[in-house]
Amino acid sequence: MAEKGKDIRAKIAGWFGLSRPPFHTVGILPFLLGTFLAWRLDHAFNIPIFVLGVLGVVLVMLSTYHAGEYFDYEEDELSKRFFRSRFAGGSGVIPDRILPRSVPLWTSIIAIALAGIIGLILQFGLKTGPLTLLLGCLGALPGFFYSTRPVRLVDKGYGEFFIGFCYGWLPVASAFYIQRGYIAPVIHWMALPIGLSIFNVILLNEFHDHSADLAFGKTNLLVRLGKAKGMATYVVAAILSWFCMYSSLSVGIPRKALYIYLPVMFLSAGISLMLARKEYENPLVLEILCGLTIAVNLGTTTSYILAFL
Repeated sequence: MAEKGKDIRAKIAGWFGLSRPPFHTVGILPFLLGTFLAWRLDHAFNIPIFVLGVLGVVLVMLSTYHAGEYFDYEEDELSKRFFRSRFAGGSGVIPDRILPRSVPLWTSIIAIALAGIIGLILQFGLKTGPLTLLLGCLGALPGFFYSTRPVRLVDKGYGEFFIGFCYGWLPVASAFYIQRGYIAPVIHWMALPIGLSIFNVILLNEFHDHSADLAFGKTNLLVRLGKAKGMATYVVAAILSWFCMYSSLSVGIPRKALYIYLPVMFLSAGISLMLARKEYENPLVLEILCGLTIAVNLGTTTSYILAFL
């Protein structure tokens, strides 16, 4: 009986790990920003639309993460032998045989189908506007096909830019659009530093998997660039994000956003300096830097939210 209870707990933990709830924050927080802007700028907030929208975002992320668990199985298994990172190499649930390998494939398909149903309800049931399904597809399809064969955007060398778009501009714009039926121009400026920071999250996470990706012939952006150029790309994207944040103040964003953002910028600069010193060669240090890069992304989005309060 005790063994059965232990097995059930392991499977529950496996489902939790497979879905990676902490990583949903990078999609949900920008969606909250877009919803908050709709309320702050136009005094619009529809609770059913918001709830369904958040659920749709979560389902798209589940589809993305689960597809990656299935199609990146071999690389993830080898990567975990080198170093078990919290931020790369998948959850480890499938290589550890906690759940069958087929599970994430089917759950990914089910999740993207449910997200499609939500899109139909929003556009045709709640009348959120003719672009609702299009915006949803712009997030769902690149996410699902990021790792899914035969498309597999991660092997194209530009999949990381799709992620920057899907976790940067898209959730902010989509959340605002389904509440108001249009996209405020200010969103385009705000999305730039958010998108650049999530691009860096993905790029830096690839450093942990670099050896495994090379071994299996995976041709993501870091494999194509190499670690030295990958580090330089990270630093350039970080610097661009600082200038984009400053430039966004010229389109009506409260100036206090910059003051709130300053600690985030200093953190970003510190990470960039450590990478320039090749600290990414130390797996333990790299693990910390990956976590801090996520904090930079979340901090960038939060800066805008707090600035409009």
